[in-house]
Amino acid sequence: MTSKFLTELSNDYKRLFEEEIGYDVIIYAGEGPNIKEIHAHSNILCVRSQYFHAAFSNEWAEKKDGKFILRKPNIAPHLFKIILRYIYCGNIELKDLQGPDILKLLIAVDELNIQQLIFHIQEYLIEHQTEFLHQNPTGILETVYQHETFTDLWDFCLKKICENPMMLFNSDRFINLKVPLLELLLKRDDLIIDEIDVWESLLKWCFAQQKMKNDPKEWNKEDITNLENLLHRFIPLIRFYDIGPSDFFYRVYNYKDILPQDLIHDLLEFHIVPNMKPKTNVKPSRRPKLDSTLIESGYAPIFSSWIDKRDSMHYDKRNIPYKFKLLYRSSRDGFNTASFHKNCDNKGPTIWIAKIQNSNQLIGGYNPLDWGGNCNWKNTTDSFLFNILDSKNNSTAKLGPINSSGSYAICCNNNHGPQMGNLYCPNSRNWTYNTSGTYYSNVGIPANFLVECYEVFQVIKL
Repeated sequence: MTSKFLTELSNDYKRLFEEEIGYDVIIYAGEGPNIKEIHAHSNILCVRSQYFHAAFSNEWAEKKDGKFILRKPNIAPHLFKIILRYIYCGNIELKDLQGPDILKLLIAVDELNIQQLIFHIQEYLIEHQTEFLHQNPTGILETVYQHETFTDLWDFCLKKICENPMMLFNSDRFINLKVPLLELLLKRDDLIIDEIDVWESLLKWCFAQQKMKNDPKEWNKEDITNLENLLHRFIPLIRFYDIGPSDFFYRVYNYKDILPQDLIHDLLEFHIVPNMKPKTNVKPSRRPKLDSTLIESGYAPIFSSWIDKRDSMHYDKRNIPYKFKLLYRSSRDGFNTASFHKNCDNKGPTIWIAKIQNSNQLIGGYNPLDWGGNCNWKNTTDSFLFNILDSKNNSTAKLGPINSSGSYAICCNNNHGPQMGNLYCPNSRNWTYNTSGTYYSNVGIPANFLVECYEVFQVIKL
């Protein structure tokens, strides 16, 4: 019955909005030939928006003939009507809007301080306008940077740029970045770019700010001082020790006059003296983050080494050749095989990780093929299972490769999870492992166990 009353109430407010009965607010939205006059009710606006509450209670809104007058030239009339419909009726329809208009709508609701819509519109953009966001994450990042409440959209754009930094670093926009935004990007540990490219991009940005040529021989003392002052805040963000000796000599040492002399001394010593360690505290090497609730990013080099059939320590955090993109998380997407296949089928190579309930033990596997196809066994000699007795201690990680024939390596079945050879993953948390099976080497996976949560990552070659 309550639902019926709420529907009636919503319909009454909708009629009030559409018929403009007894309005006492006139809003002029848009500008020039596109300006429109829109009518509303001050009491409803005050209750639903802190912006309007301040406008009417502090009387900074113009008043004429008993009506409040508001002018919003920066908000298009059709967007303002969408906002008003939400204020009156509690619903908002975005499916007919294109990405640019949705972003403008988000900026408008931020100005009007309608918090619920800020989160909702960000979520909609990320879920339903990915093509728009992918087209220009740099431009969108520059826009959302001006709005501290756009945290979800901010994180999304930063992540996309960190995954493919050259879309920004090679663009004309780079030299126009504001100092705080550039500083924020250079702080990122997950910026997937060679450090020498970070350094040379920073130099390019500095020369553009000072309108100088990249020619140290032509610099005078004033030029050097100006560059030193501009670089000062960025120097601690550059991982100089990750730059190889040749690049250091030819592409860094040339600029010794604008770098701290103690840093130059330490770097020279590091590259010349055998087995010399950095003398100062240095920032960690940049590396892709592993978006996991189960395992730390430090396992990415181990997985990469196993995938390439190398020793576990072949790769380190500085030379990981793969990116691991989260496709599925049971705690987020639902612990069922339908959700697993919806998110993971036909995505190419994947690696999955499962946590055994009431323990720190993890098991997992690598599928170099894909999970598409029903009731179908697939053969490969490149897959493997693994067992990690203690997720906090990567020395407990053990590799279980497929047998030499590669038979029955991967089971693709709509009623099963990531089933591989000896491992049986039904549509439940009760998984089993045939310890007498011969498809994969036995590395200590229990015969019967409950899975608390599991994640699947797409393996992407960098």
